[in-house]
Amino acid sequence: MWTNTRSGWGWISILLHWVSALAIVGLFVLGWWMTGLGYYSDWYNLAPWWHRSIGVLLLLATLGRLAWRLLQPAPASRGHRLERLAAHAGHVLLYVLMLLVLISGYLIATAEGKGIDVFGWFQAPPLLTGLPDQASLAGTIHWYAALALIILSAGHALAAIKHHLVDRNDVLVRMLFPRYTRRR
Repeated sequence: MWTNTRSGWGWISILLHWVSALAIVGLFVLGWWMTGLGYYSDWYNLAPWWHRSIGVLLLLATLGRLAWRLLQPAPASRGHRLERLAAHAGHVLLYVLMLLVLISGYLIATAEGKGIDVFGWFQAPPLLTGLPDQASLAGTIHWYAALALIILSAGHALAAIKHHLVDRNDVLVRMLFPRYTRRR
């Protein structure tokens, strides 16, 4: 039940999927909210610290998720050929955007050569610093990639709901319960 099969996702893939989804939505909302905070707000320094800490953890989880995905079989796709191709392209784009958002966020936070304190547990070191306009350029990429990620994620969720309600197949249910297969 922990690993994937050709008929369904295992618990590890399911948990990584839903934790990532919650973190992405939460980080987007937190990021948008914190940009409007005033200097004298109690959250002015605390919100970015939470944002950066969760972001580093999500980056590590995403790298782990990609490694797990490469080592595990994927359940068989549903739908006609064009739908399967679109689903594959959408998933690849979701991963690309996740990495783009997370890496650009990391580059913003480490632009001045300081590491990222992750909830006081460990320090993410600054691996790349001193690039011309690093924080500004990474900030622009971070915002637009995050916006694209949220829009694509909404489309991903709507496609899963469509599969469940219109097509009446098990695409959504397989991401809720391990190795669930529905007889046709």
